[in-house]
Amino acid sequence: MAPVRFSANLSWLFPELPGLPARLQAAGRAGFEAAEVAWPYTEGAQPPLTPALSAGDREKGDMGLGAVPGRQAAFREGLEQAVLYAKALGCPRIHLMAGRVPQGADRGAVRGEMETVFLENLRHAADVLAQENLVGLLEPINTRITDPQYFLDTPQQAAAILQKVGRPNLQLQMDIFHWQIMDGNLTGNIREFLPIVGHVQVAQVPGRGEPDSPGELYFPYLFQLLEDEGYQGFVGCEYQPQGDTVEGLSWLRSYWDRRGQPQTGQ
Repeated sequence: MAPVRFSANLSWLFPELPGLPARLQAAGRAGFEAAEVAWPYTEGAQPPLTPALSAGDREKGDMGLGAVPGRQAAFREGLEQAVLYAKALGCPRIHLMAGRVPQGADRGAVRGEMETVFLENLRHAADVLAQENLVGLLEPINTRITDPQYFLDTPQQAAAILQKVGRPNLQLQMDIFHWQIMDGNLTGNIREFLPIVGHVQVAQVPGRGEPDSPGELYFPYLFQLLEDEGYQGFVGCEYQPQGDTVEGLSWLRSYWDRRGQPQTGQ
């Protein structure tokens, strides 16, 4: 069984450092093989990153536009920008964010319309991404703590949408933090959905700190489960460091030690 490979989410890790270039260098020194970033569009393109994002206008409250009625043109523009960055960065995966239920709308009342819009946008995205040999990712985000208005909030909902779209270059992004908060049953859900998972992310629950910080989850078991199930992708470290980022990587160094992996940095 191959050891799990980890990527540094530079929108979360190394907040003590100014700017993406410094964080990229620090991630390399710490031994990460890859990096991912949420909103790279104010930075110069520097590889290797995975995944990029198509998210809309954050200042206006957007958290993606994929399922938002009336914003299809803006979704397509955002997708084009994300693809340009992904190509420049050598980034193989792009997170296609669903977006929020409109303010004041009842989730149940708009669910059907929003899913129809999402399916339309995802089919278009799959065609665009296929031309560049890229993969689109759908990530359920919990609506209990992180974003009560987010449209896509459970792995079951995301898997059903992926099945309806039926495109092999669209996959599931499994953020264990969100999955635990919404549904629990991590062993069963990981085994059930891992065949359609293209990327994994981790953080402790409920504080969203390092995997070995106090909380509900025992990550040595979960990492072993991913190994046993044959997961080949990266596990993104999307957590809020409780102190200095490098000092907080003791959990990762312990994992590498157990697997007999050499460390390229401290």
